[in-house]
Amino acid sequence: MTARPTPPSRGRVAAALVALLSVLLTAGCGGDAAPQPAPWHGGRIFLATGNTTGVYYQLGGGYADLISRYLPGYEARAEPTGASGENITRVAGGDMEIAFSLADTAADANAGRGAFEGRPQQVRALARVYRNYTHVLVRTDAKITTLSDLRGRRVSTGSPRSGTDVIAGRLLTAAGIDPERDVRRARLSLPDTAARMRAGTLDAMFFSGGLPTPGITDLLAAAPGRFRFLPIADLIEPLTAAYGPVYAAADLPKEAYGTPTAVPTVTVANMILVSADMPDKLAYDLTALLFAHQTELGTVHPEGRNFDRSGAANTDPVPLHPGASRFYQNG
Repeated sequence: MTARPTPPSRGRVAAALVALLSVLLTAGCGGDAAPQPAPWHGGRIFLATGNTTGVYYQLGGGYADLISRYLPGYEARAEPTGASGENITRVAGGDMEIAFSLADTAADANAGRGAFEGRPQQVRALARVYRNYTHVLVRTDAKITTLSDLRGRRVSTGSPRSGTDVIAGRLLTAAGIDPERDVRRARLSLPDTAARMRAGTLDAMFFSGGLPTPGITDLLAAAPGRFRFLPIADLIEPLTAAYGPVYAAADLPKEAYGTPTAVPTVTVANMILVSADMPDKLAYDLTALLFAHQTELGTVHPEGRNFDRSGAANTDPVPLHPGASRFYQNG
Protein backbone atom coordinates (compact mmCIF):
# COMPACT_ATOMS: atom_id res chain seq x y z
CA MET A 1 0.00 0.00 0.00
CA THR A 2 2.55 2.53 -1.19
CA ALA A 3 1.79 6.07 -2.32
CA ARG A 4 0.00 6.31 -5.65
CA PRO A 5 2.71 6.95 -8.25
CA THR A 6 0.62 9.03 -10.66
CA PRO A 7 -0.51 12.64 -10.24
CA PRO A 8 -4.25 13.45 -9.94
CA SER A 9 -6.44 11.67 -12.52
CA ARG A 10 -3.46 10.52 -14.60
CA GLY A 11 -4.07 6.86 -13.72
CA ARG A 12 -7.59 6.92 -15.12
CA VAL A 13 -6.48 8.78 -18.26
CA ALA A 14 -3.64 6.28 -18.80
CA ALA A 15 -6.03 3.35 -18.40
CA ALA A 16 -8.38 4.86 -20.99
CA LEU A 17 -5.50 5.38 -23.45
CA VAL A 18 -4.33 1.79 -22.99
CA ALA A 19 -7.87 0.54 -23.60
CA LEU A 20 -8.19 2.70 -26.73
CA LEU A 21 -4.84 1.49 -28.08
CA SER A 22 -5.89 -2.10 -27.52
CA VAL A 23 -9.11 -1.56 -29.50
CA LEU A 24 -7.24 0.11 -32.37
CA LEU A 25 -4.66 -2.65 -32.57
CA THR A 26 -7.34 -5.31 -32.56
CA ALA A 27 -9.29 -3.54 -35.30
CA GLY A 28 -6.13 -3.12 -37.36
CA CYS A 29 -5.46 -6.85 -37.18
CA GLY A 30 -8.97 -7.71 -38.35
CA GLY A 31 -9.95 -9.28 -35.00
CA ASP A 32 -13.46 -9.22 -33.58
CA ALA A 33 -12.59 -8.85 -29.86
CA ALA A 34 -14.89 -6.57 -27.85
CA PRO A 35 -13.57 -3.16 -26.73
CA GLN A 36 -11.96 -2.99 -23.30
CA PRO A 37 -14.34 -1.82 -20.54
CA ALA A 38 -14.31 1.76 -19.33
CA PRO A 39 -12.58 2.33 -15.97
CA TRP A 40 -15.89 2.55 -14.07
CA HIS A 41 -16.76 -0.94 -15.25
CA GLY A 42 -13.57 -2.75 -14.35
CA GLY A 43 -9.95 -2.09 -13.45
CA ARG A 44 -8.18 -0.37 -10.58
CA ILE A 45 -10.01 1.22 -7.64
CA PHE A 46 -8.16 3.53 -5.26
CA LEU A 47 -9.28 4.12 -1.67
CA ALA A 48 -8.34 7.40 0.05
CA THR A 49 -7.69 6.61 3.72
CA GLY A 50 -5.59 8.62 6.18
CA ASN A 51 -2.34 8.57 8.18
CA THR A 52 -0.46 5.28 8.09
CA THR A 53 -0.84 4.75 11.85
CA GLY A 54 -4.58 5.48 11.89
CA VAL A 55 -7.67 3.29 11.65
CA TYR A 56 -8.73 4.59 8.21
CA TYR A 57 -5.53 3.17 6.72
CA GLN A 58 -5.99 -0.22 8.35
CA LEU A 59 -9.68 -0.59 7.47
CA GLY A 60 -9.05 0.84 4.01
CA GLY A 61 -6.50 -1.89 3.39
CA GLY A 62 -9.01 -4.48 4.53
CA TYR A 63 -11.76 -3.05 2.33
CA ALA A 64 -9.40 -2.94 -0.66
CA ASP A 65 -8.61 -6.61 -0.10
CA LEU A 66 -12.32 -7.48 -0.06
CA ILE A 67 -12.86 -5.64 -3.35
CA SER A 68 -9.91 -7.36 -5.01
CA ARG A 69 -11.02 -10.79 -3.80
CA TYR A 70 -14.78 -10.64 -4.20
CA LEU A 71 -15.61 -8.07 -6.91
CA PRO A 72 -14.78 -9.66 -10.27
CA GLY A 73 -12.87 -7.45 -12.68
CA TYR A 74 -11.58 -5.03 -10.05
CA GLU A 75 -8.33 -4.60 -8.18
CA ALA A 76 -8.29 -2.16 -5.26
CA ARG A 77 -5.52 -0.38 -3.37
CA ALA A 78 -5.66 1.73 -0.22
CA GLU A 79 -3.62 4.94 -0.28
CA PRO A 80 -2.31 6.96 2.69
CA THR A 81 -3.56 10.57 2.67
CA GLY A 82 -4.12 13.59 4.87
CA ALA A 83 -7.61 12.15 5.59
CA SER A 84 -11.11 13.66 5.35
CA GLY A 85 -10.72 17.00 3.54
CA GLU A 86 -8.12 15.76 1.09
CA ASN A 87 -10.04 12.51 0.57
CA ILE A 88 -13.21 14.32 -0.43
CA THR A 89 -11.56 16.59 -2.99
CA ARG A 90 -9.68 13.66 -4.52
CA VAL A 91 -12.84 11.58 -4.91
CA ALA A 92 -14.87 14.51 -6.25
CA GLY A 93 -12.03 15.32 -8.66
CA GLY A 94 -11.75 11.76 -9.98
CA ASP A 95 -8.32 10.93 -8.57
CA MET A 96 -9.72 8.33 -6.13
CA GLU A 97 -12.84 6.20 -6.24
CA ILE A 98 -13.64 5.67 -2.52
CA ALA A 99 -12.94 7.84 0.53
CA PHE A 100 -13.19 7.61 4.29
CA SER A 101 -14.35 10.84 5.93
CA LEU A 102 -15.63 12.24 9.18
CA ALA A 103 -19.30 13.17 9.00
CA ASP A 104 -18.76 16.82 9.93
CA THR A 105 -16.22 17.37 7.14
CA ALA A 106 -18.46 15.53 4.68
CA ALA A 107 -21.39 17.74 5.69
CA ASP A 108 -19.29 20.86 5.07
CA ALA A 109 -18.23 19.52 1.67
CA ASN A 110 -21.81 18.76 0.67
CA ALA A 111 -23.00 22.23 1.70
CA GLY A 112 -20.00 24.14 0.33
CA ARG A 113 -19.02 25.71 3.65
CA GLY A 114 -16.01 25.80 5.95
CA ALA A 115 -12.92 24.65 4.06
CA PHE A 116 -15.16 24.11 1.02
CA GLU A 117 -16.71 27.60 1.10
CA GLY A 118 -18.47 28.22 -2.21
CA ARG A 119 -17.28 24.88 -3.64
CA PRO A 120 -19.84 22.13 -2.89
CA GLN A 121 -18.31 18.73 -3.56
CA GLN A 122 -20.24 16.19 -5.62
CA VAL A 123 -19.89 13.19 -3.34
CA ARG A 124 -22.36 10.56 -2.19
CA ALA A 125 -22.31 8.16 0.75
CA LEU A 126 -22.23 4.38 0.73
CA ALA A 127 -22.57 4.01 4.49
CA ARG A 128 -22.29 5.56 7.90
CA VAL A 129 -19.91 3.31 9.78
CA TYR A 130 -18.16 3.44 13.18
CA ARG A 131 -17.59 6.47 15.45
CA ASN A 132 -14.36 8.43 15.81
CA TYR A 133 -13.29 9.48 19.29
CA THR A 134 -11.46 12.77 19.78
CA HIS A 135 -8.17 12.09 21.53
CA VAL A 136 -6.57 15.06 23.28
CA LEU A 137 -3.25 14.07 24.81
CA VAL A 138 -1.11 16.37 26.93
CA ARG A 139 2.24 16.08 28.63
CA THR A 140 1.75 14.92 32.20
CA ASP A 141 4.24 17.50 33.50
CA ALA A 142 2.71 20.43 31.57
CA LYS A 143 0.05 21.33 34.18
CA ILE A 144 -2.75 21.28 31.60
CA THR A 145 -6.09 20.33 33.12
CA THR A 146 -8.60 21.94 30.73
CA LEU A 147 -8.59 22.88 27.07
CA SER A 148 -8.36 26.55 28.00
CA ASP A 149 -4.93 25.78 29.54
CA LEU A 150 -3.60 25.25 26.02
CA ARG A 151 -3.32 29.01 25.53
CA GLY A 152 0.24 29.76 24.45
CA ARG A 153 1.17 26.08 24.21
CA ARG A 154 2.64 24.06 21.33
CA VAL A 155 -0.25 22.02 19.90
CA SER A 156 -0.60 19.66 16.95
CA THR A 157 -4.08 19.73 15.42
CA GLY A 158 -3.50 16.96 12.88
CA SER A 159 -2.76 16.85 9.18
CA PRO A 160 -3.77 19.90 7.12
CA ARG A 161 -7.40 19.68 5.92
CA SER A 162 -8.02 16.54 7.96
CA GLY A 163 -11.12 15.95 10.04
CA THR A 164 -8.91 16.11 13.13
CA ASP A 165 -7.75 19.60 12.15
CA VAL A 166 -11.37 20.72 11.76
CA ILE A 167 -12.52 19.30 15.09
CA ALA A 168 -9.47 20.62 16.92
CA GLY A 169 -10.11 24.15 15.68
CA ARG A 170 -13.77 23.98 16.67
CA LEU A 171 -13.00 22.62 20.12
CA LEU A 172 -10.40 25.30 20.79
CA THR A 173 -12.86 27.97 19.69
CA ALA A 174 -15.54 26.49 21.95
CA ALA A 175 -13.06 26.74 24.83
CA GLY A 176 -12.54 30.46 24.12
CA ILE A 177 -9.20 30.03 22.34
CA ASP A 178 -8.42 31.42 18.90
CA PRO A 179 -6.76 28.40 17.24
CA GLU A 180 -4.61 30.57 14.98
CA ARG A 181 -3.48 33.19 17.50
CA ASP A 182 -3.73 31.79 21.02
CA VAL A 183 -1.79 28.54 20.53
CA ARG A 184 1.40 27.66 18.71
CA ARG A 185 -0.39 25.51 16.18
CA ALA A 186 1.31 22.78 14.17
CA ARG A 187 -0.56 20.83 11.51
CA LEU A 188 1.19 17.48 11.53
CA SER A 189 0.41 13.89 10.56
CA LEU A 190 -0.08 11.41 13.38
CA PRO A 191 3.39 9.83 12.97
CA ASP A 192 5.06 13.27 13.01
CA THR A 193 2.92 14.39 15.93
CA ALA A 194 3.83 11.31 17.96
CA ALA A 195 7.53 11.81 17.23
CA ARG A 196 7.40 15.42 18.42
CA MET A 197 5.41 14.49 21.52
CA ARG A 198 8.10 11.95 22.42
CA ALA A 199 10.82 14.53 21.72
CA GLY A 200 9.14 17.05 24.03
CA THR A 201 8.66 19.70 21.33
CA LEU A 202 4.86 19.58 21.63
CA ASP A 203 2.75 20.14 24.73
CA ALA A 204 -0.48 18.65 23.42
CA MET A 205 -2.02 16.92 20.45
CA PHE A 206 -5.43 16.21 18.92
CA PHE A 207 -6.43 13.14 16.94
CA SER A 208 -9.83 11.88 15.86
CA GLY A 209 -9.84 8.14 15.33
CA GLY A 210 -11.37 4.78 16.03
CA LEU A 211 -10.46 2.64 19.01
CA PRO A 212 -7.74 1.80 19.44
CA THR A 213 -5.78 4.05 17.09
CA PRO A 214 -2.42 2.28 16.50
CA GLY A 215 -0.38 5.50 16.57
CA ILE A 216 -1.82 6.46 19.96
CA THR A 217 -1.25 2.97 21.36
CA ASP A 218 2.38 3.08 20.22
CA LEU A 219 2.95 6.56 21.66
CA LEU A 220 1.64 5.60 25.10
CA ALA A 221 3.58 2.32 25.11
CA ALA A 222 6.82 4.06 24.17
CA ALA A 223 6.57 6.63 26.97
CA PRO A 224 4.67 5.18 29.96
CA GLY A 225 3.33 7.87 32.29
CA ARG A 226 4.52 10.82 30.19
CA PHE A 227 1.13 11.63 28.63
CA ARG A 228 -2.49 11.66 29.69
CA PHE A 229 -5.87 12.22 28.07
CA LEU A 230 -7.72 15.49 28.60
CA PRO A 231 -11.50 15.32 29.21
CA ILE A 232 -13.39 17.56 26.78
CA ALA A 233 -17.02 16.42 26.85
CA ASP A 234 -18.03 19.61 28.71
CA LEU A 235 -17.69 21.43 25.35
CA ILE A 236 -20.45 19.45 23.64
CA GLU A 237 -23.10 22.15 24.18
CA PRO A 238 -21.28 24.96 22.35
CA LEU A 239 -20.27 22.50 19.63
CA THR A 240 -23.81 21.31 18.95
CA ALA A 241 -25.14 24.87 19.19
CA ALA A 242 -22.75 25.93 16.45
CA TYR A 243 -22.70 22.83 14.24
CA GLY A 244 -25.79 20.76 15.02
CA PRO A 245 -26.08 17.15 16.19
CA VAL A 246 -23.13 15.84 14.18
CA TYR A 247 -21.16 15.69 17.45
CA ALA A 248 -21.96 13.64 20.55
CA ALA A 249 -20.46 13.16 24.01
CA ALA A 250 -19.17 9.72 24.95
CA ASP A 251 -16.60 8.11 27.18
CA LEU A 252 -13.32 6.94 25.77
CA PRO A 253 -13.35 3.55 27.54
CA LYS A 254 -10.48 2.73 29.83
CA GLU A 255 -9.97 -0.59 28.04
CA ALA A 256 -9.00 1.19 24.81
CA TYR A 257 -5.60 2.33 26.08
CA GLY A 258 -5.39 0.95 29.62
CA THR A 259 -6.17 4.26 31.31
CA PRO A 260 -7.15 4.27 35.02
CA THR A 261 -10.67 5.53 34.20
CA ALA A 262 -12.82 6.33 31.19
CA VAL A 263 -12.26 9.79 29.69
CA PRO A 264 -15.27 11.98 28.67
CA THR A 265 -14.75 13.11 25.09
CA VAL A 266 -16.49 14.08 21.85
CA THR A 267 -17.33 11.69 19.01
CA VAL A 268 -18.36 12.01 15.38
CA ALA A 269 -19.46 9.35 12.90
CA ASN A 270 -17.46 8.20 9.90
CA MET A 271 -18.73 7.79 6.37
CA ILE A 272 -17.57 5.97 3.27
CA LEU A 273 -17.95 8.25 0.26
CA VAL A 274 -17.80 7.93 -3.52
CA SER A 275 -18.30 10.34 -6.40
CA ALA A 276 -21.81 11.22 -7.52
CA ASP A 277 -21.18 9.76 -10.99
CA MET A 278 -20.25 6.25 -9.82
CA PRO A 279 -22.51 3.73 -11.61
CA ASP A 280 -25.37 2.45 -9.47
CA LYS A 281 -24.40 -1.20 -9.79
CA LEU A 282 -20.84 -0.59 -8.63
CA ALA A 283 -22.05 1.47 -5.66
CA TYR A 284 -24.53 -1.30 -4.81
CA ASP A 285 -21.82 -3.98 -4.95
CA LEU A 286 -19.34 -1.95 -2.91
CA THR A 287 -21.97 -1.38 -0.21
CA ALA A 288 -22.97 -5.04 -0.16
CA LEU A 289 -19.33 -6.07 0.36
CA LEU A 290 -19.15 -4.08 3.60
CA PHE A 291 -21.84 -6.22 5.20
CA ALA A 292 -21.39 -9.57 3.46
CA HIS A 293 -17.77 -9.68 4.65
CA GLN A 294 -17.92 -7.55 7.78
CA THR A 295 -16.44 -10.37 9.88
CA GLU A 296 -13.30 -10.17 7.77
CA LEU A 297 -13.10 -6.39 8.25
CA GLY A 298 -13.37 -6.98 11.99
CA THR A 299 -10.23 -9.10 11.91
CA VAL A 300 -8.34 -6.21 10.28
CA HIS A 301 -9.37 -3.79 13.04
CA PRO A 302 -11.99 -4.06 15.82
CA GLU A 303 -13.89 -1.02 14.47
CA GLY A 304 -14.80 -3.13 11.46
CA ARG A 305 -17.33 -4.84 13.73
CA ASN A 306 -18.77 -1.57 15.08
CA PHE A 307 -21.26 -0.58 12.42
CA ASP A 308 -24.54 -2.13 11.43
CA ARG A 309 -26.84 -2.19 8.44
CA SER A 310 -29.80 -0.73 10.32
CA GLY A 311 -28.00 2.58 10.93
CA ALA A 312 -25.63 2.65 7.97
CA ALA A 313 -28.10 4.47 5.70
CA ASN A 314 -28.31 7.40 8.14
CA THR A 315 -25.84 9.63 6.28
CA ASP A 316 -27.86 12.86 6.37
CA PRO A 317 -27.02 15.58 5.34
CA VAL A 318 -24.80 13.76 2.81
CA PRO A 319 -27.05 12.03 0.26
CA LEU A 320 -26.84 8.28 -0.13
CA HIS A 321 -25.67 7.11 -3.53
CA PRO A 322 -28.70 5.64 -5.39
CA GLY A 323 -26.93 2.30 -5.65
CA ALA A 324 -26.32 2.18 -1.91
CA SER A 325 -29.90 3.27 -1.27
CA ARG A 326 -31.17 0.36 -3.36
CA PHE A 327 -29.06 -2.03 -1.28
CA TYR A 328 -30.63 -0.86 1.99
CA GLN A 329 -34.14 -0.87 0.48
CA ASN A 330 -33.74 -4.47 -0.61
CA GLY A 331 -33.71 -5.56 3.00
